Amino acid sequence: MSRIVVGPFNRVEGDLEVTLDVENGVVREARVSASLYRGFEQLLLGRPAADALAIAPRICGICSVSQSLAAAAVLRAAQPIAPAPNGLLATNIAHAAENIADHLTHFYVFFMPDFARAAYAGRPWRAAAEARFKAVSGAALREALPARARLLETMGLIAGKWPHSLAFRAGGVTRALALGDEMRLRALLADFRTFLERTLFAAPLEAVTALSSTEELDRFADSAAGDFSAFLRIARDLRLAEMGRGPGLLLSAGAYLGPEGHRFPAGLLDTKTGGLREPPLDHIEEDVSHAYMRDTVADPALSDTLPDIHREGAYSFAKAPRLEGRAVEVGALARQAVAGHALIRDLLAGGGSTVLARIVARVLEIALFTQAMEDWTRALAPSEPYCTPDAPLADGAFVGFVEAARGTLGHWASFRDGQIERYQIIAPTTWNFSPRDAAGIPGPLEQALAGLCVGEDGASNVAVQHIVRSFDPCMVCTAH
Repeated sequence: MSRIVVGPFNRVEGDLEVTLDVENGVVREARVSASLYRGFEQLLLGRPAADALAIAPRICGICSVSQSLAAAAVLRAAQPIAPAPNGLLATNIAHAAENIADHLTHFYVFFMPDFARAAYAGRPWRAAAEARFKAVSGAALREALPARARLLETMGLIAGKWPHSLAFRAGGVTRALALGDEMRLRALLADFRTFLERTLFAAPLEAVTALSSTEELDRFADSAAGDFSAFLRIARDLRLAEMGRGPGLLLSAGAYLGPEGHRFPAGLLDTKTGGLREPPLDHIEEDVSHAYMRDTVADPALSDTLPDIHREGAYSFAKAPRLEGRAVEVGALARQAVAGHALIRDLLAGGGSTVLARIVARVLEIALFTQAMEDWTRALAPSEPYCTPDAPLADGAFVGFVEAARGTLGHWASFRDGQIERYQIIAPTTWNFSPRDAAGIPGPLEQALAGLCVGEDGASNVAVQHIVRSFDPCMVCTAH
């Protein structure tokens, strides 16, 4: 048995290190370490409750709207008030723009450049992958990054700026859109759709979202000329559908709240049995047995986040979230599996949660979310209010959930006399990159890496990169 350490990882948000125990060229065990402590939860204690709307977004510059909306959700639970329908629509437009931008960045900047590595010299697709996707010099970036920047102009119309916007409130958004703003939104979305249909998919969005089986996906890969099809052909050659299987339990807290409920519903899906049920979100606990944290109450509503770098057996600043005592995977794959998208369900039936399934789900969401943004823009009512006034804040413990690009994000807060007594955050990467718990159960990424054949390449085996990046780690959100 040999032990190798992979890290630090480039093209990752924050500090990540992975330790692999390898025997006869096969990973027997993996340990995932978040090696940075940030302390945001401590910064919030003792402050006025509304300060969470200004401080929480600064946890991350990539998913700051998600953090804003989770803070707004917990404040809304403590009032409670009904948000203005226009406010929900505008919020969803901004949130979807951020999540699409995240998915687009992950595909073009974080994930695809690995296929241009020298390790793939000799593969028939490698020269084309290098020309198209190589970091910095790849031709795809010259198209994708301007399209991403133009999409994020929607944030300026709704929230004034991005990241760390201050426009999101419990009752909606602080800025009402004029008719000219709505027309601008439609123009921006039309331009972005053109980029997607010309470059990423080389097909209408409706044709992409209508894909319903692995057989249809294979035919799409062979018939379309876009970057998504290029990925699918590479994935087929490298057998990414057999790589990086997760724990088999997929969680979504529900994405994009509207006047009639979530656009993509909440649910807990067991891929091994096919069982789907309402997620028991009140049964979330955090285990600190292998975290650099002091012992605390398992219930996030009552727990503290206090570092202890001398804790015996610890190897990460991330806690280990568990749902009914089980490790769960979150993200685009979980969202679309819970929502019942036929293609995602078929991918799961064929191989479980794998590298291929995760990337397909994220790219699929680019199309789904763009269509949703178009719908929400058309539904705006210019003469109606965009925000409901705040109400007095109740004392007690409350929770708010949203779906960030990487998965389920929860904020737990306790208030007294309008002040924050406790504040806890479980981010998507905390779920996916958690360490072992007291029972020795590995986190989702740790499970996905176990059994990987790295051969004599060891730490340099590029498959390790594919599995890690398929979860798209954001370590700065993980250790607060």
